[in-house]
Amino acid sequence: MKASERWYSERLEREISLVRWGAFGTPVLLFPTAGGDADEVERMGVVEACGGLLADGRIKLYSCDSVAGQALANRQGSPEHRMWLMDRFHACIAEEVAPAIRADSGGGPHELVAAGASIGAFNAIAVLCRYPQVFSHAIGMSGTYDLQPLLDGRFTDHLYFASPLHFLPGLEGEHLDQLRRRFAIIASGEGAWENIGESWRMAEALGNKGVPNRVDAWGPDFEHDWPTWHRMLPQYLDELSPSA
Repeated sequence: MKASERWYSERLEREISLVRWGAFGTPVLLFPTAGGDADEVERMGVVEACGGLLADGRIKLYSCDSVAGQALANRQGSPEHRMWLMDRFHACIAEEVAPAIRADSGGGPHELVAAGASIGAFNAIAVLCRYPQVFSHAIGMSGTYDLQPLLDGRFTDHLYFASPLHFLPGLEGEHLDQLRRRFAIIASGEGAWENIGESWRMAEALGNKGVPNRVDAWGPDFEHDWPTWHRMLPQYLDELSPSA
């Protein structure tokens, strides 16, 4: 079962789409790669790869447009603008997309799973760290967690607030206490175009603050490409989504 909706986001100053596959189960927000739209994960076979979990009613899969990722990939505007947009994108996820998912799931305090590959992995880990009251788990696959190379090496205030590598060291108080009750899976291949060092760096930043996480190294046979993520995502969602 597929459904979609679209609305104008005041935070992003543009329209954004949200697409759903499935009717029951744990709600999972799957972020696209950098240039992707809400339907990318279906076109690239990820929805089909999760077909068994969807058919069994164990997950409901959602995806939205990669608004900030598109700006990064296309080097749209100044570095400051790109990270302003990333900061606003995360706010849109917490304050617009997550409530829409909860409403679609019948209301109530549903905790969501965030997942994604490449820049999508950055977004998944970032929203878990920024909004642990909304997300219970994150699955980051083949992640790119340091965005400064996409900002011409520039550092901005919005990068600090949007990037866990930067804001986690200073995080304290109730926010950190809640985050320490969450869990992140950080997975990477070691084949072509992969950089597992990014995953270990992200895991170290989480671990230094006592945030539970696990790095899974999939080895040199797994490249930075869709077939890798077809294998990874169903395995991790099977782990996180209890059977009926």
